[in-house]
Amino acid sequence: MKKKTIFIALALLAGLSSCDDWLDKEPLDKIVDTNYFKTETDLQLFSNNFYNSILNKSPYDEQSDLYVQQELSDEMLGGENRIVPASGGGWSWTVLRSINTLLGNIDKCEDAEAAVKYTAVSRFFRAFFYYDKVKRFGDVPWYDKELFSDDPDLYKARDSRELVMTNMLADVDYAIENLPTKEEETSSPFRVNRWAALALKSRFCLYEGTYRKYHNLTLDGHDYTYYLQQAADAAEELINSGKYHLYSTDNPEEDYLTLFAEEDANPDEYILAIKFDYGMSVYHNATAHTLVPTQGRPGVTRKLINAYLMKDGTRFTDREGWETMPFTEEVKDRDPRLAQSIRTPGYHRIGQTDILAPDLSVSVTGYQPVKFVQDPTDSGGQVDRNDRSTCDLPVFRLAEVMLNFAEAKAELGNLTQADLDKSVNVIRDRVGMPHLNLAEANANPDPYLASDDYGYSNVTGSNEGVILEIRRERAIELTQEGFRYDDLVRWKAGTCINQSIMGMYFPGAGEYDLSGDGAIDVILYEGDDKPVLDGAQIYKIGSDITLSEGDHGYIDYHHNIVRTAFNEERDYLYPIPINERSLNHNLTQNPGWNDGLSF
Repeated sequence: MKKKTIFIALALLAGLSSCDDWLDKEPLDKIVDTNYFKTETDLQLFSNNFYNSILNKSPYDEQSDLYVQQELSDEMLGGENRIVPASGGGWSWTVLRSINTLLGNIDKCEDAEAAVKYTAVSRFFRAFFYYDKVKRFGDVPWYDKELFSDDPDLYKARDSRELVMTNMLADVDYAIENLPTKEEETSSPFRVNRWAALALKSRFCLYEGTYRKYHNLTLDGHDYTYYLQQAADAAEELINSGKYHLYSTDNPEEDYLTLFAEEDANPDEYILAIKFDYGMSVYHNATAHTLVPTQGRPGVTRKLINAYLMKDGTRFTDREGWETMPFTEEVKDRDPRLAQSIRTPGYHRIGQTDILAPDLSVSVTGYQPVKFVQDPTDSGGQVDRNDRSTCDLPVFRLAEVMLNFAEAKAELGNLTQADLDKSVNVIRDRVGMPHLNLAEANANPDPYLASDDYGYSNVTGSNEGVILEIRRERAIELTQEGFRYDDLVRWKAGTCINQSIMGMYFPGAGEYDLSGDGAIDVILYEGDDKPVLDGAQIYKIGSDITLSEGDHGYIDYHHNIVRTAFNEERDYLYPIPINERSLNHNLTQNPGWNDGLSF
């Protein structure tokens, strides 16, 4: 979000009766209790930082089993690459203090309606703030007031997860009740409204319900079904409101791609978005991230490619020879979202006509992402430069809420075909995919998605098939939106992190047309005689490019990287930093993390 600085003008004062009068006056160049928080403008300006501090401004580059970069994240590397930090590590409370400062002073506002509105805004962001903390650390201290250096609560122990979640629900319910509607909030989708609060509630309640279910976590208070029902109810209220609908121009081959690449957020599908703007010099890096070789060389993994269904709704992994299918064959006749998420034969940039092949020099798997990649004429024609992307990024959009609804209902065991028809199948309609049938999915669960090698082996019960299908849909529809790692944590699916990271399959040395235009795009060779062909990418097997079986196989960029298996007893939570525990001996460490402290 656009950063705003508060300027308070200094006034020249005359006629001072004494030095004592001057010393008694509040400083006019600082925000102090007696001269601030009085107007709606004060409250709005003070709360602007909540957006900037809490919302994720680079969801497109999160690593997981489905999306990797040249340098693997500590979570993907595992073992001793994940350490207890001395400080930082996500244990930051600065923005919470600001939230509580506003709440503690809001009764000074002379505009009663504004006070209610910005109380709701603050409580929305406090719930959002704590959602991130619970995901990361589990039990955390709950603070609902501004703390000062001598406050004994600075040294309190962690509160129970249940207490924090209960307070989050109270905050978000207040926000739902008191935030403006979409019509009333004229700056939607860039400022929170009551529908954003419902979306937040559906998100964190789904997280909590599934986390408790799959981690077999039982606490005093509510059980996992309570949170799943809260998620389903919040999502259904938003869906049924009719205030939002999925973006569609009845062009299933382009609409999904267009939604994320347009400079202006679509107000019909985006419930809350982060504004970026060329004129205001507010940028992100999504386009260059996928086009410039110094920006991480991201690539989708073959595991995600395998998850996309065929265009007729059948499974790709049921086809004979799917394991060794070369690129041009494996991407043929698939769910249209595949060709709108990575470069496939016939791909061209938005607004351009030149056909482009996947560029193996900027993608470590060969599966080059195109989601959020803008028209090269956007951003004053500079969009391909580092940090010059200007498409608005989604925080909440309707498709996620629909998936939250379907998953919560499936996990509760009361999902119906009608539920699927107003959620997952609406999402599929945008790209012309066949509908998901509840009975058929449960009668024949996908063995690929249920396997130890590629999927989630801990899903059981009568709804196993449809839960796996909803997870498929979530992985495909929400790719690069920052959800995948959190999903694996809440599903207790850390084993997915251990699964192989592979890219395109090549049967061996030879010439390859990956763009489908009849011209050779890639040449793989062995020996010392390097081929020469203008316009082609040329790689020597074993040095420039590594294949999993030596002279053939999957691109295996990370073959020499030591990865340690996901630690089921430790890695679902992050550690409390050492300095924080040294300062506050009441803070216990999360299980499995050894920080050398004895208390």
